[in-house]
Amino acid sequence: MTDNINSNSRPQLEIRRVSLDTGRENVVVISRHSNALRPDIFRGFSRVELRRGSKVLLATLLITDEDALVGTDEIGLSEPAFRRFAEPAGSLVTVSPAASPESLDAVRNKIQGRIFKPVEIESIISDIVHYRYSDMEIAAFLIGSASFMTSGELLALVDAMAKAGTRLKWPEPIIVDKHCIGGIPGNRTSMVVVPIVAAHGLTIPKTSSRAITSPAGTADTMEVLARVDVSVEEMKRVVAACRGCLVWGGHVNLSPADDILISVERPLSLDTREQMVASIMSKKLAAGSTHLLIDLPVGPNAKLANANEAMQLRKLFEFVGDHFGVEVEVITTDGRQPIGNGIGPVLEADDVMAVLSNAPGAPADLREKSLRLAAHLLEYDPQLRGGSGYARARELLDSGAALKKMQEIIDAQGPSGCRNDLGKLTFDILAADDGVIAEIDCLQLNRLARTAGAPIDKGAGIKLLRKIGDRVERGQPLYRIHAYDQSELDLAVAAARRNSGYAVDGEHLPASEATP
Repeated sequence: MTDNINSNSRPQLEIRRVSLDTGRENVVVISRHSNALRPDIFRGFSRVELRRGSKVLLATLLITDEDALVGTDEIGLSEPAFRRFAEPAGSLVTVSPAASPESLDAVRNKIQGRIFKPVEIESIISDIVHYRYSDMEIAAFLIGSASFMTSGELLALVDAMAKAGTRLKWPEPIIVDKHCIGGIPGNRTSMVVVPIVAAHGLTIPKTSSRAITSPAGTADTMEVLARVDVSVEEMKRVVAACRGCLVWGGHVNLSPADDILISVERPLSLDTREQMVASIMSKKLAAGSTHLLIDLPVGPNAKLANANEAMQLRKLFEFVGDHFGVEVEVITTDGRQPIGNGIGPVLEADDVMAVLSNAPGAPADLREKSLRLAAHLLEYDPQLRGGSGYARARELLDSGAALKKMQEIIDAQGPSGCRNDLGKLTFDILAADDGVIAEIDCLQLNRLARTAGAPIDKGAGIKLLRKIGDRVERGQPLYRIHAYDQSELDLAVAAARRNSGYAVDGEHLPASEATP
C-alpha cells in the first residue's frame, strides 16, 4: 500500500473500521500479536494517541487475542472513533501512549479545595469537548465541582460551555425561550407554547433535549410528528419562515460539553444547583435567547421538594441571567403528578395535538399550564398591553391559530420517518383498594415507561387513567402500559405489581362510601 510515511518514522498501523458502538467513547483495538507495536508498552496508560499528519485522536485502547477482529498490522477504530478521525480505512497512523491533559492538574487542585481560575475551566471544557477526558476524569471534575462552587466559578463555567459549540445569532431584538428543569412525566408544554408564541409573532427558536433517564424528551416527542435532527442552516430557515421551531439541540451543537457532562452525572446521581444552572444557561446563551422563562416544578417526587429549594434555585438563575444580559423569569408549578394523560413519545404527542386541536377530552392540566407559560412569554412583547398575555394565548389556542402554526412548523421541519404507532401490547394496572388517589410517584412511572420500551420505542409508555383526587374502586384501572415487545411489557408489568407508583387513601372517602 502507498501512503505518506510520518517523518518520525515510528511504526505504523493500518486503520480498520470495527462495528462497535462505544457510545461517546473513542475506543481502538490492537492485536496482542501486533507486528508494529508491543502491547506491553501501553501498560499503565489508559489512552493512546493516534496521529496522521497534523490530525490527532485520543482513544481508549483495548487489546484482543482475536486476530479475526483486527490483523497484526491493523488498528481497529470503533464507530465513534472512526467517524471523528475521518480518515479512510487502510490509512496508516502512528500510535503512542497519550499523556493526561494538562487541565487535569486543575481538577486535582479543585479536589484538594482550590478554586478554579476562569482559564482553567475554559481549558477543562475544551478538553472534554474534544474527548480528551475519560469518563472517570469527567466524574472527578464533576464531583470536585459538586463539593463547592463559587459564584465566579459558576459564571466561568457557563461562559466556557456556551463558547465551546455553536453560537446562534438572530436578527430580532427579542428572542424568547422557556425551559423546565424536568422530572415530571408528560410535561410536554413546549410543544404547545411554541406554536402559540410563534403565532402571535414573537420569535421562539426552541432547541430541546432527548431523554437521558426519562421516557421522553421534547425532541423525542416532536420526532413523532416531524424531523428534529436539523442542521443550523435548516433551523434558521424554519425560524425565518415560521417564527419558531422544535428541534434537537444536540444536532446543532449547542453547548456540546453539557451533553457529555450529563451522561456522566446521571449514573452518579449528581444534580447540584450550580451544575443544573450551568447546563441550562449555557445552552440558552448559545441559542441566542434574550428573554427566558424557567419552570420549576415543586413536589414530593420532583427535583425540588419545597418552596425554599425553589427560591434558592430561582436566585441562582437570576444571578447568572443578570451577568450575561438575559432577562430571566422563574415560576414555580405543581410537580406532584404527571402532566397530561400520556407518558412516552407517541402518547405525549397525542396529548399535545389534542390540546392544540381543542379536542374533547384533551388533558386540561396540559392546556392550562401551557397557557400560563405562554402568557408569561407573550408579556415580553412591548406592543401587548400589560396583563393581557393569558387572554391572548387563549385566543390563539381557541381560534386554531396555534394549531395552524404547529402544522407550518411540522411541514417546514419535514417528516421524521420514525415509527409513530401506539404499542398494541397492553396491560392495565388495577387499584388494590377503594379510595381516593392521594399520591403519584413520578419517578416510578418514569421507570415503568422506560421498562416498557420508551423512548427507543416511540409507542411504548403509560396511558394515565386516574390522577390525584380521583375516586377509585378496587379493581378499576389506574393506568395502561403500552409496549411493542412482549418481554418488555412483562418486565414493566412485574415492576408495576411490585410498586404501582400510586397511593390510594381510603380514609378520605366520604363517610357514606367508606368500607365499614
